[in-house]
Amino acid sequence: MKRREFLLSAGAAALAALAPAAARSGFASSRLSVVVRGSGPDVILIPGLTASRDMWEGMVAALPGYRYHLVQVAGFAGDPARGNASGDVVAPVAAEVARYIAETGLRAPALIGHSMGGTVAMMVAARHPARVGRLMVVDMLPAPAGLFGASAAGIRPLADSLRDVLTGSPGGRRLLESLIGGFGGAADPAAKSDSDVVARAMHELALTDLTPELSRIAAPMAVVYAVPPAGSGADAGRIVRDYKAAYASARTAELIPVKDSGHMIMYDQPARFRSIVRDFLQAR
Repeated sequence: MKRREFLLSAGAAALAALAPAAARSGFASSRLSVVVRGSGPDVILIPGLTASRDMWEGMVAALPGYRYHLVQVAGFAGDPARGNASGDVVAPVAAEVARYIAETGLRAPALIGHSMGGTVAMMVAARHPARVGRLMVVDMLPAPAGLFGASAAGIRPLADSLRDVLTGSPGGRRLLESLIGGFGGAADPAAKSDSDVVARAMHELALTDLTPELSRIAAPMAVVYAVPPAGSGADAGRIVRDYKAAYASARTAELIPVKDSGHMIMYDQPARFRSIVRDFLQAR
């Protein structure tokens, strides 16, 4: 082989080896991207509203021995909106996760989703039960409006008005952008989220109620939820009761409270969270 041909061949092989496994599989989506890390049983990680896939880095590093598929939703954390530039966001992203599982040939992977990612994971498990091996929902109710003491039907007028305000005027957009930036400061990737995508995803979540679909979930299911510390002003007893009532129709659900934590359990209680995930994955 000539030297030039050898170098071209070697370069192509190196690039192929460095490319994410998802890209090599031929899977492409305008609504999400996937980076694959490690080897072993398959675990799909889905971040929440505005979040980056980087939120899982600490957990992935602490729990080797798995092939992690880290999802990034288009429009969040600086990723261009692409296919999420109009219309619904949450349900179409769930459909793409289900398509990813099928087209890449994954066999019953575990799904772990935080917040909005938990909603996405539940949608996949309920609507494509044969494609999911295990399911973990982190700090999310089947009807997210319940987090604010409301129902999906009851919150619609407020959700519609809020969406229109936040997307229909320059002042509303500036307000939403300031709220997004305030989540973690300018250095937080979430601050680079597309405000229009965020507003539509928030509206869709407010009107979502997966309660009637919970009984369709066949995979073993863990619901990990935060119980704020005493003195925070939150009613810990009510939170526990709300989660038990919300998931009563989920045949396979195990509810796991995490004390002294806020919404970002993986940051607030990292050791406890990683222990829960370790047990969850080892039970496969």
